[in-house]
Amino acid sequence: MVRDHLAAHWQQEIDVQLEIIFTRGDVDRQSLSQIGGQGVFTREIERALLAGQVQLAVHSLKDLPTEMDERLRLSAIPTREDTRDVLVTADGGGLEQLPDGARVGTGSTRRQAQLLALRADLRFSDLRGNVDTRLRKVSEGELDAVVLAAAGLHRLGYSDRISAYLDPMQVLPAPGQGALALQTLVTDTESHRIVAALDHDETHAGVTAERAFLASLGGGCRAPIAAWGRMSGDRLQIDGTVLSADGTTACHGVVSGSSAEAADLGVQLGDKLKAEGAASLLADAA
Repeated sequence: MVRDHLAAHWQQEIDVQLEIIFTRGDVDRQSLSQIGGQGVFTREIERALLAGQVQLAVHSLKDLPTEMDERLRLSAIPTREDTRDVLVTADGGGLEQLPDGARVGTGSTRRQAQLLALRADLRFSDLRGNVDTRLRKVSEGELDAVVLAAAGLHRLGYSDRISAYLDPMQVLPAPGQGALALQTLVTDTESHRIVAALDHDETHAGVTAERAFLASLGGGCRAPIAAWGRMSGDRLQIDGTVLSADGTTACHGVVSGSSAEAADLGVQLGDKLKAEGAASLLADAA
């Protein structure tokens, strides 16, 4: 998709060759908490960029740690896909139609905590593997439902498998969900110039606020953290939530301001939630 967008923008003046790099997160089927979480989907790609094997790294932004190697920069964040989480269920129904004690597949503590706040009876199974593998667990009856990002299903052409979109004000997305990160070397000004043409101002502002919020809470901490930054008229609004693992306790807040203040808004929201009780939730999850 990025290759095609670059070719379209530059009228095919550039030749883009794809280099597929498998990361630890792609090949290691242990739970993310066991293999470290931070950087497991990005580290090998960044190494290739630093080694000069590639000139542009394309990441799912929610996988990119908030602390980045100072030799690298985010040259562009293209227009964001749908930020919502979705349910794929065996019978095509939504959250309310799931049976009591339904078996739901997701490895995300953020998703688990927010869904438990809505349905305390749900039982969760850790879920790894590609999208086809996850969908198969529902179609073969191993699980009653799986929770996935709408963006991934849309991009892979699986929109018809979506049973229900989850209300983002009930299940806030992960910081950066639905967005891509286009990363180049700080010293490679030509690649940066080419790639920067794909940057989308509104998306960039929203995810900048989300990542600043996450960083202010400790970046890679294990507590369920969710955030959604988006433009509302000419104002940037960011909602953020920190939860207990069982979903019984949550600190939620919202701030808004100018898009130029995106990073400051994220920090402001993080400080606000820590002062209102999120600090103890973060400490419990450490």
